[in-house]
Amino acid sequence: MAEAGPRVGGRSASFASIVARRMLKNPFALWGGAVVVLLFLVAALAHFISPYDPSAVDTGIILRPPGAGHWLGTDELGRDVLSRMIYGARISLMVGFVSIGIATVIGVIIGAVSGYYGGMTDEIMMRFVDVMLTFPVFFLILAVIAILEPNIVNVMIVIGLTGWMGVARLVRAEFLSIKERDFVVAVRSIGQRDALIIFKHILPNAMAPVLVSATLGVAGAILTESALSFLGIGVQPPTPSWGSILTEGKNYIEFAWWLSLFPGLAILFTVLGYNLLGEALRDALDARIN
Repeated sequence: MAEAGPRVGGRSASFASIVARRMLKNPFALWGGAVVVLLFLVAALAHFISPYDPSAVDTGIILRPPGAGHWLGTDELGRDVLSRMIYGARISLMVGFVSIGIATVIGVIIGAVSGYYGGMTDEIMMRFVDVMLTFPVFFLILAVIAILEPNIVNVMIVIGLTGWMGVARLVRAEFLSIKERDFVVAVRSIGQRDALIIFKHILPNAMAPVLVSATLGVAGAILTESALSFLGIGVQPPTPSWGSILTEGKNYIEFAWWLSLFPGLAILFTVLGYNLLGEALRDALDARIN
């Protein structure tokens, strides 16, 4: 028993290096990682790299096309689109990470308890998950946001509270397998508490699929926020978000194409970047791949 810890730690470190090498060799991982890092840098440095105040109105340059001084043009109020896009990246990251953080915490707790205890506890919890999965998630979000005040906090909370079911099922499946392994039987035999066994011994070994799911989930959350903002019940003006810029541009799409093109491309490449990174991470964590 005394020597088990170092050996497990050694294997973990070795596997981490294998995963890192696989990621570095995967061009999709590099492209996806580059997009994610760029988005982080843009969001973190928005105050320094934004050429204008994103809320500054200038009626003298309304709907000016892309060119010198305003590289992505201006909107119907004369606001610089590039500046609003840069600050909109902050909204996308905040919504993506906070909402997926909420969903992951809920899913991990429910999946861990269900998979560890099994029996009637597992049956009740999984039937609840099945019931939640029967609801069309996006329409459920629409209904809740329509009842509540549409703002960024409510958007993040609602997306998180409606996106945990997949994580719960992944964690449950991992727990059902891992709880029968020798090291879990050993720590259970010496009388350790269930909570300690769940969160210290089993959960760290069950996190690989959760990390993949969370990475892919960030892309889905960003897309959902953009869709809600496009429909006018997401992030509210004057706070800039990519979805709200799209909404403002749809009325001028025939002659102000840049208001729809640039935020649409930003959403496309961001979601694609997270999906590429998530798929590459899934392949890198697969022990069956040499």
